[in-house]
Amino acid sequence: MPPNYLKSQGVAAPAAAPISSGMNDNSSLGGRVRRYVRASRAVSGLAARVAGERYLGVKFDRKEHAAELRASLGGLKGPLMKVAQLLSTIPEALPREYAQELAQLQSDAPPMGWAFVRRRMVAELGPDWRGRFEQFDREASAAASLGQVHRAVTKDGVSVACKLQYPEMASVVAADLKQLRIIFGLYGRYDKAIDTANIHKEISARLLEELDYEREAAQLALYRLILQKEPSVHVPEVLPDLSTDRLLTMTWLEGRKLTGFEDAPVEVRNALAHNMFRAWYVPFYYYGVIHGDPHFGNYAARDDHSINLLDFGCIRVFPPTFVKGVIDLYNALKTNDGDLAVHAYETWGFKDLDREIIDVLNIWARFVYKPLMKDKVQAIQQDNSVQYGAETVGKVHEELKRVGGVRPPREFVLMDRAAIGLGSVFMRLQAEVNWHQLFHGMIDDFDVDKLAKRQKKALKKVKVPEAM
Repeated sequence: MPPNYLKSQGVAAPAAAPISSGMNDNSSLGGRVRRYVRASRAVSGLAARVAGERYLGVKFDRKEHAAELRASLGGLKGPLMKVAQLLSTIPEALPREYAQELAQLQSDAPPMGWAFVRRRMVAELGPDWRGRFEQFDREASAAASLGQVHRAVTKDGVSVACKLQYPEMASVVAADLKQLRIIFGLYGRYDKAIDTANIHKEISARLLEELDYEREAAQLALYRLILQKEPSVHVPEVLPDLSTDRLLTMTWLEGRKLTGFEDAPVEVRNALAHNMFRAWYVPFYYYGVIHGDPHFGNYAARDDHSINLLDFGCIRVFPPTFVKGVIDLYNALKTNDGDLAVHAYETWGFKDLDREIIDVLNIWARFVYKPLMKDKVQAIQQDNSVQYGAETVGKVHEELKRVGGVRPPREFVLMDRAAIGLGSVFMRLQAEVNWHQLFHGMIDDFDVDKLAKRQKKALKKVKVPEAM
């Protein structure tokens, strides 16, 4: 999703575009038209093949075509690859063949050259922008779908990360969301297990918010406030005088990516997992806020095993009652309380539920909540997680088709993304932690009214705009 910018973390910086080239496919009207045509052609090809299978009985190899679609979309700047990665965590939001292929799209893309950087900086900070920095790296530290990051040093000697948004990204995002709607529409005619209407709305809202760097600055300030008493979590600080709605300048945090710790002693890996858990769930259970993009580019580890949180474009604020619903569902599963489960799902926003649909939803819920159920030190999943997860997804899909399908509420999208994304991090670390005690340490004194007051006070203090 947002740029994974710490070169010092071990994130490989993609090769810079030749400075003489100045701009790439997104940078001119002709380039944007070519890009749109390329994405449209890929999606149109999918439409034709699905229609042929549905109406003419012409079978095609979906796995092969999914690979072709991935190849067609790979390398495009814009959000489609980010969307695909997110969808891969929602059971059967797309056919499995497509989810698996699209989830492999690389979030890193070749950065734009110095001519673009110079023009963007002039547009944001004025013609004398270079005089406001002691040093400014010409080559990007990293680049992703919506922008790229350059390391710099201010006149006061502060090392900073300057996050620059690519040109015309609002129109690119709008075009990609249109393609996504077409894909969803096709799949909806092909398979009724998941109604994707709310998924599209949620993804659209969050992606449009990510284009607003002033909003991201406010969300970053929110996390600094929320985590100020967490010594194991660090959040950068925004430099307002060097930031705009398309340029975000923040202090540079040194660290290493977590994949560099996969062979570390178990106590180190456990400490990292413990700190990651608190980095994500202290904001959620105490303030109703979630960092919706837990991938390896968005955090780093320090030598003392504390965590740097880096990117704050994809943040979701939940109603306090939604947080209570998450805890209620845990208690419902633990005590086999069917009425409480129904209440929890309805609190989340699921509608028109009957007992059969509840039973199907509980299959997925038990998979997600399972590590929290037993009061013991354990890995995040005791089973062969890849196979067990695939079997669970398959069973949920078949059962949803049987009972007529379900429309997940908008709030479900990022909550599910966070749970599954973090779980994959803990699996890669092979951490062995008492997840039950970590969880209960946050929820045992939960009070929905106190959360509401904390949330309201924090949002007012940092002036985070209301969510779309």
